[in-house]
Amino acid sequence: MASAAQSLRRPFLVRLTPQIALLLLFGASAAAVTIIRADGRWDMPGTMGYALPAFMGMWALMMAGMMLPSVAPFASMYSRTVTERRIPRLALFAAGYLAVWSLMGIPAFGLARLADEFAGGDRGTVLAVVAFAACGIYQLTPLKYRCLTHCRTPMSHLLKFASHRGRLRDLRSGFEHGYFCAACCWGLMMLLVVFGVMNVPAMILLAAVVATEKIWRWGERFSRAVGVAALAAAVLVVWVPELAPGLTNEPMETMAGDSMAGDSMMDGESMGDSMK
Repeated sequence: MASAAQSLRRPFLVRLTPQIALLLLFGASAAAVTIIRADGRWDMPGTMGYALPAFMGMWALMMAGMMLPSVAPFASMYSRTVTERRIPRLALFAAGYLAVWSLMGIPAFGLARLADEFAGGDRGTVLAVVAFAACGIYQLTPLKYRCLTHCRTPMSHLLKFASHRGRLRDLRSGFEHGYFCAACCWGLMMLLVVFGVMNVPAMILLAAVVATEKIWRWGERFSRAVGVAALAAAVLVVWVPELAPGLTNEPMETMAGDSMAGDSMMDGESMGDSMK
């Protein structure tokens, strides 16, 4: 009996089927495109001048690259419940899952707009303190671990998903799993605004943290350690602002304005020289 309970608590491992290989390939392709699009703007703060539609498109691509590898164990188990048309049905599941993370781009855009307003000064540091502290506190709450348990040992949810009917049953299953996953990881994803939304090293680090929480045997302990580290960062960032480049660097609008002002001064000097 005890061994059965331990089995249910053990995280699922990936069974590399053609369907899962395609899922991982899609995630790797999305990650590669994201890195190419970053184009050296790793520590640029705020929205980087993107309007909401463009920002959400960029965010959706990032989430595909970051989250699909960590959902592969669940998708591997889910695919075993599918007896026909596995590739299109798993594609619908992944689409539902990514739809949730794409919608998370809306609050992320709101936070990035705050970064546009606050970055580059003391207010940026204060916002970094709040973000690190919020992430750290949430990492230590019972709600975090309730959602993490769903992601780590979702057998009961798989049985529920298997009862779904209709053509969109897989889309619905992916969406339901996605909002549990988003509820589990929103605090970590919020740190992308702290580090810079297109900060590729931060993306890799956070994707590794999410995957480790879900897959590693000691994932729950690791999650608590991450929470403690985030709380420590909330204190350290006051003296080491470089920990939050997405909130302590000058925003894009300010840099553009400074550049335009510099160009205007140079033009004025040139006109003055020509008049002389």
